Amino acid sequence: MKAGKHKKIFNMLVYLFSFIALALIMLLIILIIRSPGKIQSFTDENENILAGSISEKVFVNIGGVKQGMFIRGKDLKNPVLLYIHGGPAFPNYFLIEKYSPGLEENFTVCYWEQRGGGLSYGPEVTLESMNFEQLTSDAIEVTNYLRERFGKEKIFMMAHSGGTPFAIMTAARAPQLYYAYIGMAQITRQAESEKIAYKYMLEQYTANGNEKAVDELKKYSVLDSDNCIVPFYKSLTRDESMHELGIGTMRNMRSVFKGVFIPVWTCKAYTLREKINIWISKFSFIKKTKLIDELFATDIPAGIPKLEIPVYFFSGKYDLTVNHDLSKAYLEKLQAPLKGFYTFSESAHSPIYEEPQRMKEIMVNDVLCGTNKNGDRN
Repeated sequence: MKAGKHKKIFNMLVYLFSFIALALIMLLIILIIRSPGKIQSFTDENENILAGSISEKVFVNIGGVKQGMFIRGKDLKNPVLLYIHGGPAFPNYFLIEKYSPGLEENFTVCYWEQRGGGLSYGPEVTLESMNFEQLTSDAIEVTNYLRERFGKEKIFMMAHSGGTPFAIMTAARAPQLYYAYIGMAQITRQAESEKIAYKYMLEQYTANGNEKAVDELKKYSVLDSDNCIVPFYKSLTRDESMHELGIGTMRNMRSVFKGVFIPVWTCKAYTLREKINIWISKFSFIKKTKLIDELFATDIPAGIPKLEIPVYFFSGKYDLTVNHDLSKAYLEKLQAPLKGFYTFSESAHSPIYEEPQRMKEIMVNDVLCGTNKNGDRN
């Protein structure tokens, strides 16, 4: 009797493990199918590749290491836009593919993936090279590559969030290379931003009676000790709380898993190996560097009080990932030949995905025309 029972349990375990193995194999097959590592071309009504367009993934030696980028545009005669993602070093082309904000209609856009992240992650990238000075040098080198390749005297530069500190340093160091600088969720003093966000989240969860969330936040005494800010910044608690309260990546993105994790794995622009590298970089490599510490030690307004080119800041009304008010206060004091601040009333951290049509209108009607007529007036 006992032997029969053991055999039944054994058979059940065999079936269970077989089912799990089969499910994993099926998942792997799906991931491989969804990971051709190619980007979609622009086509006409007959599905022919659009004449004069470009859509490619390229690798270039930048700063002594192989770095990858996606370059897309419907018309090579358009001006060139260098898009610098945030993170730090966490690319977001998977969201470009998912939401198609459409900048390629008016620009040839280079989605460069910074050293240490995504296409540009590899063993040749040292921990010591992950700093703002090197990233600034890389950005200038990428800019010159684009200028030479597309025959442009100058290009435009747009940076998002974690990419904005060294991007604005780049604009300050080599203004002759750029028509304008566009900072989306422009970082200023990130330690102060984190404190404001932490206080807001604590108040919201307390008011909602969410004791579990309050207890999780209180594990990080951000308001009492600056030593807790970086650990909090690196924590899942911060990410999950910001998204749950609508102040994270997007106003309506309530789940990091659904909004970020899954789209990376389903993005067709990356191979399976490249997708794995994205997560190795985020959860292992970047945390070993001093890049995040440098981010919190850097006072951008104090270091860059002046730019010699037009400056545009885009900020979501609900953005507490990078505080909207701090970005606006910085631009008010920043000296520049032309300035424009644009509040996106339906957005949190990523107006490019949340309000893409308004962003395109601003890029075409203000940035390309060298005006700020559609900016905030208060």
